[in-house]
Amino acid sequence: MSEYGNCVEHVPIKVNRVFDSCSDKECLTDVKVVLECGELPENITLVKTRCIKVADVCMNVEPVPFNKGFYSIDITFKFKVELLAYESACCEPVPLYGTAYASKNCILYGSETNSQTFFSNGMKIGSVDDCCKSVNMPTASVQVVSPIALSSKIENVFCDSAEKNSGCCKKPAVIMTIGLFYVVELTRPVTVMVPTYEYTIPEKECCTQIDSPCEMFNRIRFPKEEFSPLKLDNSDNEHPDCANPGCGCGD
Repeated sequence: MSEYGNCVEHVPIKVNRVFDSCSDKECLTDVKVVLECGELPENITLVKTRCIKVADVCMNVEPVPFNKGFYSIDITFKFKVELLAYESACCEPVPLYGTAYASKNCILYGSETNSQTFFSNGMKIGSVDDCCKSVNMPTASVQVVSPIALSSKIENVFCDSAEKNSGCCKKPAVIMTIGLFYVVELTRPVTVMVPTYEYTIPEKECCTQIDSPCEMFNRIRFPKEEFSPLKLDNSDNEHPDCANPGCGCGD
């Protein structure tokens, strides 16, 4: 028996079922930063990344030919980058702002259906390509945590593809290596049966009493760890030949 009581009945609910998913730990190399100022200022010899974040993710889902139910997901990450540019290591840095892009691809199973769903609020799922074929694509989603700027450097790159073929016109640009963790999911709306239980009322009371600032402060424990610098824990790296506890292994 559940903590909420006995199961009363099974009811249908509409949910987005995850048909397939994948996760990746990606090291993106040679990512060019497009600066808002156009080009890297003259005399800049060193750049450091102050912060980087994922500003947007663009996705395109296409069926994989000859593999029913599988879909190719093209993902483009858009990064906003803030840099510190130096003429020399000891000079005052100049802040620079830019955008970087990186693309990835994966193939996941998303099932298939030719049905369409229309809602009273105007939403609909599925579209008609022609009079004979209805297409209902799964929905792709990407979860991503804050990226890690692994390196930033200045390199001479070609101006564009045409000039690259001619072997001329190189200019300095900021090139980054970015560490990224992300999860991709393919979902579809489905109707499933779930058990329901008796209605319940929360037992927690709504507290309207407002403590004084000192009473609230007194309930906060003293942060001893903030006054004690952490030391390296070597317990997992104990050397088998180290019998002397004073030699530094597993101390």
